[in-house]
Amino acid sequence: MGPDAAVLLDVSRLISRLGGGPATGIDRVEAEWLAHLQTRPHLLLCRVRRGQLLLPPLAGAAILRWLGGKLDDLPPPDFLDRLRGRYSLPARAEAALRRMALARAGRDGHGLGPVAQAYLGQAVYLNVGHANLQRELLQNLRPLPRAVLIHDTIPLDHPEFTRAGQDDKFRARFIAALGQAELVLTVSGATRADVLRWRDRLNLPDATPVIAAPIGTRLAAPDAAGLPADLDLSRPFFVTLGTIEPRKNHALLLDAWQQLTLRPDPPQLFIIGRRGWENREVFARLDRLPPDGPVRELSDLDDGAVAELIGRSHGLLMPSRAEGFGLPLTEAAGRGIPVLAAPSPAAREMLGDYATWLSPDAAGDWAAEVARLAAAPPVRLPPWPVPDWDGHFALFYAGLSPIIAPHAR
Repeated sequence: MGPDAAVLLDVSRLISRLGGGPATGIDRVEAEWLAHLQTRPHLLLCRVRRGQLLLPPLAGAAILRWLGGKLDDLPPPDFLDRLRGRYSLPARAEAALRRMALARAGRDGHGLGPVAQAYLGQAVYLNVGHANLQRELLQNLRPLPRAVLIHDTIPLDHPEFTRAGQDDKFRARFIAALGQAELVLTVSGATRADVLRWRDRLNLPDATPVIAAPIGTRLAAPDAAGLPADLDLSRPFFVTLGTIEPRKNHALLLDAWQQLTLRPDPPQLFIIGRRGWENREVFARLDRLPPDGPVRELSDLDDGAVAELIGRSHGLLMPSRAEGFGLPLTEAAGRGIPVLAAPSPAAREMLGDYATWLSPDAAGDWAAEVARLAAAPPVRLPPWPVPDWDGHFALFYAGLSPIIAPHAR
């Protein structure tokens, strides 16, 4: 199946995340796919409060506008949502999308597969956001072949790092994807190995091909306009980027900076990301930070401001205990910025010998390496070659060829 293959892209995650703060890595992947399809034959599928919507391409252009902050064309929520006091951006977006819908169905999507095929001809359903993955929906999207991108198996490997009950929900989605999809993609070779391991452990069918298709890295243009006016960039600083959740291991960095503050003129640490879940102790430590201290929490920076900080920093710090890919790693390495990271398999795969690898349990080692880098002007390395989006898309289309022929008969 060539690069002009029609795609039914699931955008349920993007709609649910409207107004939810800075985009996560998974959000960015779904948005990249939506942008990629704007000049290609496609339709969209979106789960809403009362079912599933089959949407035309013009809906994708609208969603991209909304993601860019242009919300003037969003109507008020539907009557039932207003009765329930639901006035959020997702509720307004759902109202707009219902008016555009080509077809509607219940939550299980009964009948949508044949309708989508009637509009698109030979096409494939694609879910890259982990949302809306349910066995009944995947079954009802037949006769379309179905492809799913899996970002990681962290909820299965480390349930202690997820919200309560998320491991069971993820397990159900994982079983649905491996049991129903004709093609499974992963964001890295490391995640592919994890998927195969869990496929065997759960005794799932092994006929579905599982292909590593590393996601791309888009380096945003630096823009200082979105930075807080009182941020001191004249002193050495380091950045860590990502949702403040247990597996990201911010506690280690706070421990390292406790040691660094015993030294004269310690470097700064900018913690970039929104607060997540199951992390009360770290949140309490952040709340106790003195406003004039060396550690600063920055939760609502736009992409340009984040790029500005990464590009001017002494290094990116990523002591994460588990990753499926690790976009902050490639965002820094692609700019030639030093990286200190914990050696997860995915991180090793992405950066090879570019990064300085440190134990996620050795705060003293992190403090010592940070102090060494901070004592000199910022180091700039040759930019590391990172995956691009064209390569990711090409691997997807190549993976479709063997699965489309049986569905075309």
